[in-house]
Amino acid sequence: MSDEILSVIYLILILILVLPGFIYANKNKKIFFNNLFIWSVIIGVIIILIKFLSN
Repeated sequence: MSDEILSVIYLILILILVLPGFIYANKNKKIFFNNLFIWSVIIGVIIILIKFLSN
């Protein structure tokens, strides 16, 4: 259980480090939401693949 908590903490800290640069690079709202959608799809596909491959 502690490994899962540690992984979540690492992911949150990486998100905190990357998010300001991501927002700065995407000042235009249209570009920001387009990139956010693309990253959401990529992360969703990765999560689905992990769920299917772990069974």
